Parts: sequence; C-alpha cells; structure tokens
Amino acid sequence: MRIVEKAQLMSAEEIDRTLQRLAHEIVEKSGGTKHLALIGIVRRGVPLAQRIAHAMRGIDGVNVPVGILDITLYRDDLSKVAPQAVLRSSDVPFGVDNMDLVLVDDVLYTGRTVRAAINGLFDLGRPKRVRLCVLIDRGHREMPIEAQYTGRLVQTSDTEIIEVRLREIDKEERVVLVDRVE
Repeated sequence: MRIVEKAQLMSAEEIDRTLQRLAHEIVEKSGGTKHLALIGIVRRGVPLAQRIAHAMRGIDGVNVPVGILDITLYRDDLSKVAPQAVLRSSDVPFGVDNMDLVLVDDVLYTGRTVRAAINGLFDLGRPKRVRLCVLIDRGHREMPIEAQYTGRLVQTSDTEIIEVRLREIDKEERVVLVDRVE
C-alpha cells in the first residue's frame, strides 16, 4: 500500500487566517477571555492551541493559558497502536475546576481522540464547560461528538487521510488530502 497526495486543502496563509478567525469566534462566544483556557491535544493540537492563544492576545491583550494534554493512556485502541506506548507528558499549569476549556486538535474524525481527551481532562478536575475546536472536521463520526469551532469541513472517503503539517512538528505548513492506494 502506498500513500498518494491528491490535493492541498490549505496553504500556510489559509491556516493562519483560519486560526485568527477561530480565535475571534472563541473569544466572542465565550464572552471574553475570563476563566478561558485552551488545551492542546498532543501532537498537532498543541501548536494550534498556542497559535490561537497568541491570536487571542492580539484581540483583547489577555494571555489565555494553554495546557498540553497527552491522551495516550486514555485511548481505547492502546494495544493496537504500539506494543509500547510512547508517553509524552501532559502539562496543564493551571487548575481546571470551574474553567471554560476549549480542547484543540488538528483533525476531527471518529471522535475517539476527543473522548479520550475528555476522560483525561476530568481526571484533572471539574471544568465549568468543555468545548472543541478543530482545524479540519472530516466526518465519519463513531461517537456523539461535534466541534463547536471548526476551521473547515472536508468530506472524505474511508481510504482518504487528511494530513495537517505544521512547521513546529513537520517543518512545513499546509493541509493535504492523501489517499491509500493498494
């Protein structure tokens, strides 16, 4: 099986514009930044959350806290992923009790990653509200989970994969649609 790139869905400039828009939407629908915090899901949700927080600082001058959540131990497919799970550390340097939290991830697909993230969050405390922000929603949900903030909705087939490539991790900046070809 090989992977074939089919299309570029977003350029670096489009990603940046989308994150700016998402930052404005979150601030607006949250009624400001009081008690607001972002939690990036490891891996690509982390730089996305940091960029959104940076954009929010430009909106109302407030530093919105950003936490990092590693969901590895909360996955329901942990035994299938790897014989030895690679743990990256979570870092949520603020209390989550009574906070308005926005989980940030790159792609929403089945909903299982978000379910795992919610389990991880509630091990840290009891937030007032938890919402979801994703750069791409590609459908195919297996869980009753939806994003309140979506950068772009992209319909995909079961063989297609959306790859979000960010300079902090991948040394390039774009979103591409690829296909698995037998």
